[in-house]
Amino acid sequence: MPKLRVLSGREVCDILAEHGFEEVRRRGSHIVMQKKTGDSTITVPVPNHKELRPGTLRSIIRQSRLPRSLFETEQ
Repeated sequence: MPKLRVLSGREVCDILAEHGFEEVRRRGSHIVMQKKTGDSTITVPVPNHKELRPGTLRSIIRQSRLPRSLFETEQ
């Protein structure tokens, strides 16, 4: 399994935006992204830091329901 890239919060928000998420608000150092799907809404808080820790990035991937491959290194 390829390793996760080192990404900033802004880069993660850009990836989420490419896949239908919209920024709904900012508060402090967090950006809240949402995507409406059918009768539900997926909400993902993203810390706006220079580098996200691997565990934080894994949590964002799990919450967003996007494929992990979007966040992995190219081999």
